[in-house]
Amino acid sequence: MRTTRRELIRLGALAAAAAALPGLAGAAQPMPIARAARPLRILILGGTGFTGPFQVQYALARGHKVTLFNRGKRPSPEWPGEVEQLHGDRNSGDLSALRGRQWDVCIDNPTSLPFWVRDAGLALKGNVGHYLFISTISVYADGSRPGITEDAPLAAYKGKDAMAETQQTLMADVENLYGPLKALSEAEAWKQFGDNVTVVRPGYIVGPRDETDRFTYWPHRVAQGGEVLVPGDGKDPIQVIDGRDLGEWMIRLAEARTFGTFNAVGPREPLLMDAMLATSRSVSGSSATFTHVAPEFLVEQKVDLPIWVPRGEGPYAGYGQVSNARAVGAGLTFRPLATTVAETLEWFGSQPAERRAKLRAGITREREAEVLKAWHARPRATAG
Repeated sequence: MRTTRRELIRLGALAAAAAALPGLAGAAQPMPIARAARPLRILILGGTGFTGPFQVQYALARGHKVTLFNRGKRPSPEWPGEVEQLHGDRNSGDLSALRGRQWDVCIDNPTSLPFWVRDAGLALKGNVGHYLFISTISVYADGSRPGITEDAPLAAYKGKDAMAETQQTLMADVENLYGPLKALSEAEAWKQFGDNVTVVRPGYIVGPRDETDRFTYWPHRVAQGGEVLVPGDGKDPIQVIDGRDLGEWMIRLAEARTFGTFNAVGPREPLLMDAMLATSRSVSGSSATFTHVAPEFLVEQKVDLPIWVPRGEGPYAGYGQVSNARAVGAGLTFRPLATTVAETLEWFGSQPAERRAKLRAGITREREAEVLKAWHARPRATAG
């Protein structure tokens, strides 16, 4: 089955095993990170999920002072004594810890509800010089056409009161509400913070720390070897962005005071499904073989595979070909796909055995074998 909007949205909204694999040892040491010309006081709403820690790590390396604001449900021990931690609850409107404080920049990572942005604006009014909001490509009204730009029409909210929507009502109808509520959250950001706003719209965020396993499924499966079920003909375009590339770029946007709206999708050049899988095979050193299975057959088999979006058909066919020209012009860069694959496998292989035992996306090896068997056994058309 093709990737549905529900699959793209639900795992994105909820955001959030190959141990000792050949080819992963001896990873290159990261290059030293230069200090920023001017240190900033950065407030990050959230900060302990997927991209937040990458923002913190990069900001500290650049010489910035970082404050996190969240509920404290997922404390991170990664920066003891280096990061200020403030607690509150945006669901209940408890943002008292933010009042009376000043920051140069606020990065809003977890928001999908307009009232969260409104309340942040009220608490921070006059005390933040730049507001960066992580949105999503799901805000677009029409995802069927390739080349979606930031100026494309946005999804319309059809409910009664967007400000009354909660996490519970969102998750009860996430497929219909997620995009429109993100779009209205963007609008609220401009209302609250004026022109000093940056809206970043990613698609699939991947790499180490990705708890959805949407991308991880593919390098992990290829690394296991054997016959791999590949949806489509292998020529469907894939767009992913490493969470580190996204997080680090947002800090640079803050440093440059770059305002506006940007599609944060990658890589820079088009990437096809087969190329992604071939990279995974090369990195892991596996002997996997690839069997392409027609989308119609996968629909019949009720098989849903992550990341893949078939080109040229369906309401979301353009999700693999969103324009990133504006973001690249604003300094978005991408590490090599091979690096993302290798370090995703390293990260996943370091997780506890119970975490690695069952991936949260994709299909089991047993189900894959059943579908491949049925595919090979299907009646073939004969030449007249």
